[in-house]
Amino acid sequence: MDFELLAELLFPHIDKTPAEMEAIYPPRTLPEGAKVTRFAPSPTGFVHFGGMYQVMIDERLAHQSGGVLYLRIEDTDAKREVPGAAQSLIRTLAHYGVHFDEGAAIGEDGGIVGKGIYGPYKQSERAVIYQTYAKQLVREGKAYPVFSTPEELEKTLAADKKTENKTKDWEANAEEAKKEMLANRNFTIEQVKAELEAGHPFVLRVLADGDGEKKVHFTDLIKGNLELPENEEDFVLLKSDGIPTYHFAHAVDDHLMGTTHVIRGEEWLPSLPKHIQLFRYLGFRLPKYLHTAQVLRMDEEGNKKKLSKRDMGAKMEDYDAMGYPPESVIEYLMTLLNSNYEEWHAVNPTLPYTEFPFSVKKMSTSGCLFDFDKLNDVSKNVISLMPVEKVCADLTAWADAFDPDFAACLKADPAVTQAIFSIGRGGKKPRKDFANWKEAKNFVQFFFDPYYAIEEPVTEFSADEIKAVLEDYLASYDPEDDANGWFEKVKAVAEKNGYCTNMKEYKANPDGWKGSIGDVSTFIRVALTGRKNSPDLYTVIGILGAERACARIRAYENNL
Repeated sequence: MDFELLAELLFPHIDKTPAEMEAIYPPRTLPEGAKVTRFAPSPTGFVHFGGMYQVMIDERLAHQSGGVLYLRIEDTDAKREVPGAAQSLIRTLAHYGVHFDEGAAIGEDGGIVGKGIYGPYKQSERAVIYQTYAKQLVREGKAYPVFSTPEELEKTLAADKKTENKTKDWEANAEEAKKEMLANRNFTIEQVKAELEAGHPFVLRVLADGDGEKKVHFTDLIKGNLELPENEEDFVLLKSDGIPTYHFAHAVDDHLMGTTHVIRGEEWLPSLPKHIQLFRYLGFRLPKYLHTAQVLRMDEEGNKKKLSKRDMGAKMEDYDAMGYPPESVIEYLMTLLNSNYEEWHAVNPTLPYTEFPFSVKKMSTSGCLFDFDKLNDVSKNVISLMPVEKVCADLTAWADAFDPDFAACLKADPAVTQAIFSIGRGGKKPRKDFANWKEAKNFVQFFFDPYYAIEEPVTEFSADEIKAVLEDYLASYDPEDDANGWFEKVKAVAEKNGYCTNMKEYKANPDGWKGSIGDVSTFIRVALTGRKNSPDLYTVIGILGAERACARIRAYENNL
C-alpha cells in the first residue's frame, strides 16, 4: 500500500505537517512544578455539580502550583449544542470564582473568543489541525478510511462526540466486530479512488496494534496503579464530516496546548488504553491522569446512587435559585475534595480556601457523598462570618432575581435592612440562623409589614390573660429605656399579673404561678413578630420603632 498516496487522496487540502503545527504552538515556559490543566465541557446545557467538582480540582492544581488553567469548548457535536450554552457556562463558573488564565471567553459582542496563543479554543474551529495529524497517521500506516453510504453513517453521525462511535458493541459482539474490523482493513488504492469519485464519505479509523489479552500498566494520580487491557479496537478518529471524536481531539489538543494533568470522571477509564495508544502513535508525551470517583447521593431506600442530572442540586443553577452563596458551595466542594479540609478550616477559619494545601492524595477513590444537610451546615457558617454589608448586598441581589417583592422591602430603607442583619453578627460566636437567602427571608420577613402575620399564636393562655399583660406592658413602655430598664419593666408587668420572674423558682413550683416571665415575653414576642422565636426582643423593638411596635401590639389585642 502506498500510504503517502493514500494520505494525499484523503486529505488533498492539508498542506501543513505536524512539525509546522508544533512550531505554531510552542511548548509552554513555566516554573518548575507548575501544572497546566483544562476544563473542557460540551456546550450542551448547564454546568453540572460533578463538572464543578472537577473544575475545582483543575483550578486548585493549576493555581496552587503557579501554573495555568484554561477553558476549551468541545463543540464538535453540532446537533446537541445549545445556543448560548458556552456563554452561560463561562458566566456560571465566574459566579463561583473560577477564572481562567486563558482559553474561551466572552467577547464584546457576546460571542465566544479566544484568549491566549494556543487557540482556537473551540474544537469546531480546529478541524485543519486534527486533519494535519490524521494525514500523518495515514502516511505512517497507522490509520485508514472506511467508506459508507450516508444511510450507513447516520448512526455514527448522530452519536455524541464523546461516545465510542462503534459500529458494533465491541464487548458484546467481539468476534463479529473483529471480523468486520479486519475486513475494513483490506482495500486498494483503486477502491479508495473509486469511492472518492463517487462522493462517498469516509470515517478515519486508527489501526489498533494492541492485544486484548495483554495488560497496560498505568499509574493514575487518584486511582493508583492500574492494569487495563491493551486497545485492540480500530476506533474512529475522524467522523465523516472531518470532525474528530473525543479520543483524537483529546490527544491532539492536550498535546498542543501543553496540558500536564487531565482530570476527568472514572467512567473514562475504559478509554484510557485508546488514549495511551494514540499518544504513542502521535509521538506525544502522555499527560498525567486523574480519574475522579463519582459524586453520589442517598436515595429514599438509603442506598448510594450516582447524582443524576435530574436530582435537585445537580445543576449549579439550582443553588442560585435556592439562594446559596457561591462561597458556601465552594466551601462545601472543598470538604468533598479533601478529607482534611474541615480540620484545616477549623484551625484557620478566616483564611480563604485558596490557602489550603490541596492534595490529590487526600481525594476519595470510591466516591464522595452529596449531602444537603452538610451543605447547610457549611453554608450557615460561611454566612455567619460575612460582613453585614456583603450579606445585605448579596441577599438583595438574590431577591432582585428571584423575589422582587422582598427585594423592594430590603431596598426601601437600607439602614434598617443592615440593622436587621447586624443582629448577632460578629464576635466569637456569631448567630447561624440561615443557610441560604431563601431561609434568610423566612427568618427576617416579620420585620416588614407586607409579610407580618401571626404564624404561631399563643394557645396555652386565654385572650383575657394575654390582653391584661399587653395592656400593662404598653402602659409601662418607654422608648427611651435602655435594655436593662426595658427588661425591669417587663418583670414588673409579669409580677403584677401573677407570673414568676425567677425561672428556678418557677420550675420548682410551676403550679404556684399563672406562668413564667418567659410566657410574658412570648406574649409580647408573638404580638410583635407573629412567632414564638425571634432574635433578641429588645433589639427587634428598636428596629421596628416605638410607633410600629405599639401599633402591632394593639392590632394583636384587637384580634384576640
